[in-house]
Amino acid sequence: MKRIFLFLATNIAVLAVMSIVLSLLGVNRFLTGSGLNLPMLLVFSAVVGFTVSIFSLLISKPMAKWSTGAQVIAAPSNSTELWLVDTVQKLADRAGIRMPEVAVYEGEPNAFATGAFKNSALVAVSTGLLQGMTRDEVEAVLGHEIAHIANGDMVTMTLVQGVVNTFVFFLARVIGSIVDRAVFKSERGNGPGYFITVLVLQVVLGVLAQIIVAWFSRHREFRADAGSARYLGSPTPMVNALRRLGGVEPGPLPEAIKAFGITDKAGFMALFSTHPPIEVRIAALQSAR
Repeated sequence: MKRIFLFLATNIAVLAVMSIVLSLLGVNRFLTGSGLNLPMLLVFSAVVGFTVSIFSLLISKPMAKWSTGAQVIAAPSNSTELWLVDTVQKLADRAGIRMPEVAVYEGEPNAFATGAFKNSALVAVSTGLLQGMTRDEVEAVLGHEIAHIANGDMVTMTLVQGVVNTFVFFLARVIGSIVDRAVFKSERGNGPGYFITVLVLQVVLGVLAQIIVAWFSRHREFRADAGSARYLGSPTPMVNALRRLGGVEPGPLPEAIKAFGITDKAGFMALFSTHPPIEVRIAALQSAR
C-alpha cells in the first residue's frame, strides 16, 4: 500500500510541476490546425522528458528512505553501526567525496545508493546483507555503492532517462500525426487516430526505451565493481560478495533506485535488467587483476 501511494503521489506531483512549467514556457501549443509544429513539439518533449527524470532524481533520497523504511544512523548505537559508519567514511575519503548518510533497513540481502548530488548522498544496507555476509564482503558492497556515487551514476542515468523520454514523446506524436493523416484521412487538425496512436506508441516506445536505459545501467555496474576493488586494493572481497549474492534471492528495491542496488537477478528478462549476470561481473573483476 505504501508503494502504491508513493507512486500515485509522485506522479501527481510530477504532472503538476510539468503543467506549470509548460504553461509558463508556452510550449504546450504544438498542435496546430495544419498539423504539428515540430520545433515546438521538440521543446515540449524535452521539457516533459527531463522534468520527469530530474524531479525523480531530486526526490530520490527522501523517497528511498520512506519506501524502504531505511533508518539513518545519526549516532551509532552498537558496534555494527559504528563499524558501518566508520567503513563508509573510510571509503568516501578514498573516493574523494563527502561522507554520505548511512542507513539500515529491514529486508533480504541488498544495498543501494541514491541522491541528487555526490556530496549529499545516501548509502543504505539491509539487515539481511549485514547478517548474511562477512565484514569484508559487506565492505566490498559498500565500496560498490560509494563508487556509484563518486562516478556520478545517479546524474548520468537521469540524463540518459531524460534523453530517451524526449524521443519517446517526440516520436509518438510525429508517428501519430502521420498515421492520422495516412490511415484515418484527417485533413485538418488531428483526429482520434492521432490520440489513439500516441497513447499506444507512448507505451510501446517507452518499453523499448527502457532497454537502452538498462544497457547503460549494466555498463555502469562494471565500473562500480571495479571502483570497489580499487578502494579495497583487491578484487577478491567484491568477487566473494558477488558469489554470496549469487546464492540468495535479493531483496526488492523501488524502481527508482533499483539500478543503484547491488543486484536484481535478471532471469529471462536480461534486456531489461539493470545489472549484468553475477558470473559475468565476477569474470570481469578477475580478468582485471
